[in-house]
This record gives sequence, structure tokens and C-alpha cells, in this order.
Amino acid sequence: MTTSEGEQGSGGAGAEQAAAGGGAQRPEARLEQAVRAAEQALIEFEIAVDTFRIEVENFSRLHEQRLGPVYARLEELDARILEARAARSGDPEDRRLADDARSRLQPIPGVEELLNGWMDGNGLFPEAAAMLTDQPVRPPERVRPSEEARKLYRDLARKAHPDLAQEEAERHRREEFITRVNAAYARGSEAELRELTEEWAAGPKLRERAPSAGEELYARLEWLAQRKELLTLVAKELEEGAIGSMLRLAPDDPDRLLEEIAAQLRAQVAEREAELAALEAPEN
Repeated sequence: MTTSEGEQGSGGAGAEQAAAGGGAQRPEARLEQAVRAAEQALIEFEIAVDTFRIEVENFSRLHEQRLGPVYARLEELDARILEARAARSGDPEDRRLADDARSRLQPIPGVEELLNGWMDGNGLFPEAAAMLTDQPVRPPERVRPSEEARKLYRDLARKAHPDLAQEEAERHRREEFITRVNAAYARGSEAELRELTEEWAAGPKLRERAPSAGEELYARLEWLAQRKELLTLVAKELEEGAIGSMLRLAPDDPDRLLEEIAAQLRAQVAEREAELAALEAPEN
């Protein structure tokens, strides 16, 4: 056998071995695929939870701005009704109930200084004071993000998610950036989100991820599972909360839902005012 024949034979055998083993995956390959799939699934889950959280926060602000004064009026009427009943009956228990109701409405001493003018001396927000003095209430700021803002937010969250970082410095950079993204989305600002999209595109590129050892992959999967459990609890708390439950009744038109609730509350106010008027009317 000549040298060339030996080399050819050796090369041929090696080729055959490579061909035979070409379809086999490395031991960690399937685990790596599972980790990548779990990471992407977790990121999508986090985006969904954060989107709903921001919508809940925005709806909560609208709810407080529009309905807070009406709730305050109902509480005041309830206290006055109990006081009127106590004045009529002279019953010590009625007086105790009236005093308890009134004490819950008393402002905290010095609250105006603490809150720097957010509330007046009677413990009322400006919107409540305006309503009770028949003045126009400041219209609430509309903070529901548009569909385009939602799209920009989701795209940025997928690209800049901190879980995609391989080094602590990169994770820190991503966390700071995502904080700015969340703030812009909460304001519903398409312009800010577009600027952030351009900023991210111009930033440092993510390095290729080196293959992980089996132990590191298992640890990563365990962390992902724990993170998913935590997010599930957060999502459940948001969905079962008072504001989240209301928002889920009309996710596409929360303004209409607020108007329906406001109409119900106004009806309750009218009932309380009529009851109070009857109690305060001179007895025959």
C-alpha cells in the first residue's frame, strides 16, 4: 500500500465514521435546545404579564381620577346619615357608629404639608373638592397605549430582555434600558418608544452565546422554572385584584366600563342624598 493509498484509505474511513456519526447530537444539544425554548417562552410570558400590569396601573389611575370623588362623596353621605340617625334616636350605639364613620374620614394632621398640596385641609383631592363645590373636575389624562405603542414595546422587550444577557454588566445595561422602555410605555409615548428602538439598534451587539456545560444548563432550567412560578403568582394577583378584575370585563373599552360604574355610583349618591334629606327634615 502506497502512502497516497494509505492516506486515501484513512480519509475514507474517517469520512465514513463522520457520516455515521453526523446525525448524532452532542449530549448537551437537546438540553441546550430546551433551555433556549424555555428562555423564549419565559420572555413572552414576562412581556404578557408586564403589559397587563401596565394596563392595570393605567386603569387604576383613570379609575381614581374619575370615580375617586364619587366614592368620597358616598363615604361623606354615609357618615352624615349615621350622624342624623344618632341625633334622632339618641341611642349610644348609633352615636358610636356615627363617630366611627366620621373618624375614618378625618384628615391626618399636617397632611397638606406632607403631601405638598396634593390634598386640602379636609383630606380631599382637588378632584373631590371641585365636585363638592360644583366646579369642573380636571379631566383625567388618557394613558392607554395605542396598538403601535404596544407593538414597539413588545419588540423592544423581546430584544433587550435582561435574561438574554450573559454577563453581569450586560444584564445591568439591559435592566436600565428596560426600565426606560416600561416608563415610556406607561406614558403611552410612541415617540419615546421609537427613539428607544433606534437607540437599541445603535447599541452594542449581543455576542454569540458559547455552549454551556450540562450542569449550567440544568441550573438555568431550574432558574427559569422558578421565575415562571413567580410570574404566575404575579399574574394571578393582577388578574384577581379589584382593578384587574374590572379591566378584564372590558379590556378593549375600559372607558365605557368606567362610565357604567360612574352611573351606578351616581345613582347611589342620589339615594343617599334623598335618605339624608329625609332624616334631616323636621319631624312633624
